[in-house]
Amino acid sequence: MASTAPPQSVSPPATADLQALLDAARPFLRGELEVVDPRLPSLVATLRSVGAGECWHKNASFLEHLVDIYRILHLWQAPEAVCLCGLYHSAYSNSSDNLAIFKPNTSRDVVRSFVGNAAERLIHLYCIVPWPTLIHNDLLSHYDDSELVKNLKLSEMSLQNARENGAFKGDETWRKKVQSLLPAKGIKVKHRKTGEDVLVSRRVVAVFLMMAMADFSDQFFGFQDMLFENGDGRLEFTGNNFWALWPGDGKPGLWMNLISRMGAVYMLVAREEELFTLERKKSKSHADSELPSEERDEDIELVLPPVFDSCTRVLDTGDQIEARDKYWEAVCEASKSGGAEHYDAVERKLRESIKKNPFVGEPRVVLGQLCLGKGRYEEAEREAEAGLRLLLGWGSPWDKRMSWEAWVAWARVLLMKARERSWPDTSRGIRNLGLVWRFE
Repeated sequence: MASTAPPQSVSPPATADLQALLDAARPFLRGELEVVDPRLPSLVATLRSVGAGECWHKNASFLEHLVDIYRILHLWQAPEAVCLCGLYHSAYSNSSDNLAIFKPNTSRDVVRSFVGNAAERLIHLYCIVPWPTLIHNDLLSHYDDSELVKNLKLSEMSLQNARENGAFKGDETWRKKVQSLLPAKGIKVKHRKTGEDVLVSRRVVAVFLMMAMADFSDQFFGFQDMLFENGDGRLEFTGNNFWALWPGDGKPGLWMNLISRMGAVYMLVAREEELFTLERKKSKSHADSELPSEERDEDIELVLPPVFDSCTRVLDTGDQIEARDKYWEAVCEASKSGGAEHYDAVERKLRESIKKNPFVGEPRVVLGQLCLGKGRYEEAEREAEAGLRLLLGWGSPWDKRMSWEAWVAWARVLLMKARERSWPDTSRGIRNLGLVWRFE
């Protein structure tokens, strides 16, 4: 549907923030892993040589999943050791998947020679700690969504007060709860094979939370909702529909409420860690002031994943379901031919989806294409850019019918055409799109 409006001037070039996101993503989009880390091609080749590319893993091969986790963590600016832990997180098998990259008799020295001491230590802990129980039973189950929302606000005020005024209140309810669940000295968990006690620092627990966020976002889609009968969107793994046929209908999954709750707990732990260190500097008489920093892994930086407004928002389960369903109705109906009223209805559903879940990029990208077709170039540019930013921030797709790379490439095409103030009005013209190289 071509616009009858006169041509408009081209919008300014991409902002520095968007360009920075693209620059960070470009080595992954181009397959230039050596630009990210000179060791990375060799590390991936090792995974390939032991058969990781032959193993099924949810919506891809296990090799693809491992590289994706590295990419996500790297784009989230996680420390190098954490990214490498993501890449080799099943080196010794773990408590979530019955997959081990290497043979059972492979020594820790071999893995250490690949990734270094810091990363191997995290990998080993990840594989021996029953982290699903730790995250779901020992942490998430102790908070409901409303308490998380409340505590995020309270913790923000506490941290601001400490930074600006040097004021600390040890009796704050949100802090006391974090301290009870994850003491400053760490938490003891049972080795998943030997049953022995393993001390895990608070920062390592936070790292495992972030890794779980990346892990789930990469592999979860509608198939898991069928498997675990996740009708309420809480994804608590309580259902047992083992007859679910892979890969299902391709719908986006209802996993985002869970990830937002993980992010909220991660933020509470990160804020408590910052308050703890600030308080210790101010007062040497603090009860835990003599805890060695190395035992607390204070060298591990707790970066904030750029999702859910940097882990400050919890997505309501009802909003999650309605947003997914409106999106699915829109993309299914858009594939049918119709007049102006038909596409207006599709647009309304996309906007309703975005309103209910503003944290994913695909609905905005699809809306951007719809606006281009209607000749509304400024709106198309705004939606395509917003969708692209979200896709680059996640490092993984929400709608897994297409890969992350494909969604990013398509969003860039839409943004380029919106800035050119042009859009094909023939099917052949749509098919021939793809000159992404022109948009820099």
